[in-house]
Amino acid sequence: MTANPRTAMVLAAGLGKRMRPITDTIPKPLVEIAGKTLLDWGLDSLASAGVDKAVVNVHYLPDQIIAHIADRGAPRIAISDEREMLLDSAGGIVKALPLLGKEPFYIINADTFWIDSGQPSLERLSLAWDAARMDILLMLTDLDSATGHCVGTDFLVAPDGALQRSKGDPAGLIYAGAAIVHPRIFKDAPTGPHSLNAYFDKAITAGRLFGMQMQGRWITVGT
Repeated sequence: MTANPRTAMVLAAGLGKRMRPITDTIPKPLVEIAGKTLLDWGLDSLASAGVDKAVVNVHYLPDQIIAHIADRGAPRIAISDEREMLLDSAGGIVKALPLLGKEPFYIINADTFWIDSGQPSLERLSLAWDAARMDILLMLTDLDSATGHCVGTDFLVAPDGALQRSKGDPAGLIYAGAAIVHPRIFKDAPTGPHSLNAYFDKAITAGRLFGMQMQGRWITVGT
């Protein structure tokens, strides 16, 4: 076991096209759900998990996001600016690696959030993290606990928590938009736009992709 991550990457640079016309004038992470922006749902969860520093990437209507989080005290915010080119999930992380450091860090999507039942999910994720066995540990949920999810499952979970692609098998679980990642998985990673899915598959091949099922309700805000 290792100490819980103190840094996080918040993926907030997407275009939010499926949320139009709402996102014609505001970026998707600033859409409010139950009186709180999607971005703040995520940042509040990170703060509760003891994260000191969150790197937030921006691309679409970036000045609104930068202004919104300017006065935030916890976690401390660093901006990774992608105005020139949208880099997709992994490309954005690779660009931000100098800000994230060399220790394992959380990744969260800025268009999902969750309502925990019992112990907070990010806390449980950190307790399940084992850097000796894992390169990536994903937070997962089942179809019955998900709201707004309109595609199939993502992963099948072995008894020891190791993951394989489910290829839509209804017995599988959904990636719930939060993870712990060791930066070594990005060694020799290309610059430019590319997806995290490639690194999930890389970790599967090495036997180092694991998952933990969250307890509570997971919401993805898509359309």
